[in-house]
Amino acid sequence: MSDEPGGEPLSTEPREEGAPRGKALTIGAVCKALSQEFPDISISKIRYLEDQKLLAPRRTPGGYRLYSGSDVARLRTILRLQRDEFLPLRVIRQELAAGRLGEEVPAAPTAATGDSRAGGAISALRRLTFSIREAGSLYSVEDVVEETGADQPLIQELEDYGILQAQVRDGTRYYDETEREIVRAVRELTRYGVGGRNLRVFRTSAERESALLQQILAPALRSRNPERRKEAIDTLENLAAVASHLKHLLLVRDLRRIAK
Repeated sequence: MSDEPGGEPLSTEPREEGAPRGKALTIGAVCKALSQEFPDISISKIRYLEDQKLLAPRRTPGGYRLYSGSDVARLRTILRLQRDEFLPLRVIRQELAAGRLGEEVPAAPTAATGDSRAGGAISALRRLTFSIREAGSLYSVEDVVEETGADQPLIQELEDYGILQAQVRDGTRYYDETEREIVRAVRELTRYGVGGRNLRVFRTSAERESALLQQILAPALRSRNPERRKEAIDTLENLAAVASHLKHLLLVRDLRRIAK
């Protein structure tokens, strides 16, 4: 049986807490309900999130998916964390499982709704935590294109300018989760005419910051003592988060002058 929009009747079961009034939703109805906030949402993407153990909708005896209000709220949270915080699915799964996220993450504030300096610091901490310890899963070029909406010429341009770094295995190029999220972030910048050559300033800045933090913690990071090395990595994450937040504040200060 098909899960395509219009292919299933809506459930007439009693309303669950937080669900749309009176009815659970089919996957097609969920896709339609979220399409205004997330134009790129699709049935296949929702299914993919289910395959990744991030969603677990109830199934009817006939095999149709039915999404409660809490399922839809969880999906909205996942999509916002991907779009606004650039978090990989592995980290989102861990955060949800640990109960560190509320039922629903509010939409990212715009210039009209005020700033989010505290939220930005938390986001930086999350991103740095997942990127330093391990690279995560590997993705082919086709996977990156599908998940980020970027095209292959952009990916090649980013490699040419050293922004993106692929791993070659058996002649095939793969990208880890951090590289994939770099592509996602750059795609947003390209909407404003920012090209690969303009991004070298970010790469140079990151290399300088990395060198500084390495200089501070080099002896401990090279230690053969597992405990000391673990402590050094924890410290590295903390320092990186503080450095990232400091850079953000300096940028805000300079942009505030431009906006005057």
